[in-house]
Amino acid sequence: MGALLGFVFGCGLVLLLRRVFPGARRVPRRAGRRGGGRRELLRAAGLVEVGPAQLVAAQVVAGLVAGAVAFVVTASTSVATCFAVFGYLAPVALVRRLRAARVRALRDAWPDVVDNLASAVRAGLSLPEAVAALADRGPAPLRPAFARFAADHRATGQFLLCLDRLKDDLADPVADRICEALRVAREVGGTDLGRLLRTLSGFLRADARIRAELETRQGWTVNAARLAVAAPWLVLLLLAAQSTTLGVFDSTSGRVLLALGGAVTVLAYRLMLRIGRLPTDRRVLA
Repeated sequence: MGALLGFVFGCGLVLLLRRVFPGARRVPRRAGRRGGGRRELLRAAGLVEVGPAQLVAAQVVAGLVAGAVAFVVTASTSVATCFAVFGYLAPVALVRRLRAARVRALRDAWPDVVDNLASAVRAGLSLPEAVAALADRGPAPLRPAFARFAADHRATGQFLLCLDRLKDDLADPVADRICEALRVAREVGGTDLGRLLRTLSGFLRADARIRAELETRQGWTVNAARLAVAAPWLVLLLLAAQSTTLGVFDSTSGRVLLALGGAVTVLAYRLMLRIGRLPTDRRVLA
């Protein structure tokens, strides 16, 4: 009976970990997969000039600085190692926050982009001219990308190739749909492009309004959960600053306690993000 209960508990734990950490699932190996994921994350955050190697270097520097500061304050190698790990993960967390902020900004900007395209098409402009005009009339966060599209089109004259570069530059699911709609209109023609763009604009405005309401309602809960995750480690830093508790964390039992606490913190944080995350569009047309 005990073996059966242990087997059931183990299966449940494995399923929970696979649910919380979807990246641990078996996927086909590809060359440069990790670098490609970091590059995609940087593009989605708007950091086009930063490469994966630079992000890794920033992580290493942040980890060393955090570990050194913690060691100077506490003189405990175990506590310094914990904060070095947190410092190593901090740049990626910052990039993800920048990505989330950029996604929110683009979510409000895409309906205006679609409306401008529909107006340009209705006015009789060609597709390259309509897209290039967004460098001057489009929303401010997207003007640099469309300015680069206009420069590429003037240099090459290949509309479809420039659309692919624009998709990679924007790295957004809505941009993929707009670019593919323009590609189909360019290749096969038709008179439904304006109607399609107006319908897409209505859907985007409704989606942005609903997501803004949901994010506002769950904002307090997510911030409270983050504070609950950070509070024990701040208390640990205060306790480690006292000379009477320094030796405890450098002992074997103290290291085991810190390791278990770190594992529980990471698991709880990922579980909180997994539960509170809203469904997002994926770049299926990338």
